[in-house]
Amino acid sequence: MGVPGYQTIMLPVLSAMTDGGVYRFTDVMNRIAPIFQMTDAESSQKIPSGQSTLYENRAGWARTYLTKAGLIERVSRGHFQITSRGLEVLQKKPAKIDQAILKQFPEFLDFIAPKRDSGTEASDKGITTATDLLENQAPLEMLELAYQRLRREVADDLLQTTRSASPRFFEELVVKLLVRMGYGGSIKDAGEAVGKPGDDGLDGIIKEDPLGLDAVYIQAKRWANVVGRPEVQSFSGSLEGHRARKGVFITTSQFSKEAREYVTRIERKIILIDGEHLAQLMIDYGVGVSDVETYTVKKIDRDYFEE
Repeated sequence: MGVPGYQTIMLPVLSAMTDGGVYRFTDVMNRIAPIFQMTDAESSQKIPSGQSTLYENRAGWARTYLTKAGLIERVSRGHFQITSRGLEVLQKKPAKIDQAILKQFPEFLDFIAPKRDSGTEASDKGITTATDLLENQAPLEMLELAYQRLRREVADDLLQTTRSASPRFFEELVVKLLVRMGYGGSIKDAGEAVGKPGDDGLDGIIKEDPLGLDAVYIQAKRWANVVGRPEVQSFSGSLEGHRARKGVFITTSQFSKEAREYVTRIERKIILIDGEHLAQLMIDYGVGVSDVETYTVKKIDRDYFEE
């Protein structure tokens, strides 16, 4: 049969989890592999980067799509469980699970529809499926859309993993990120300033630049609830108590509209970094992620052939 596509894998994955148990996804992959009757050569075939087998890669995308559609959920690292929505889909006895089925669910549409600068979704233009992309997009656009989808998946995974980390680990993560961004001087300097017991509502102080010409005060909260105006206003008051002009409030959750409006009306400069922004910064500055593959797109240099 060859290595199955990710859409072919989705129904067997969901069916294997129908008893509601918590499964390690690698065990599910191994359990359903015989269904596809792959030869040894096919099951060991690598993707171009050599990082994983083709089957592992496609099964991983099947897991991602099922998760984004809310048919399965991650219970802990590497462990998943079918949801009530997933059971409802199985009760309808579908011949297969593909994007046509997954597109019933708004969470999946949010995932596959690339964001535009204007804040609108690509779905506004009717471009949400692979077929639409092939018919409507140029190759470079398809490459960019695929990259953005991969990036969103990594960002979501980063944020979930960060939320489940210990408070101490989160403090160290914040230190490393700020240093990678050019703040705090060295890891040693920043580590001595951040992660100590709070002082009047502050979690730490780091240098704004390697020379320490100014200081930036830090509030780092590994929260699940929305951070409202009272918490941000309290942070602002702490800055005032230290005669500080600049602060960064970092959280793994979100800030309320009132909190964001508040920082635009005060004299002090307070930057709010929510969970989504934090994950994007971690990707940009290489914290908690590693490179899998790099593709360089070439175009012909017409000037070279001018005689």
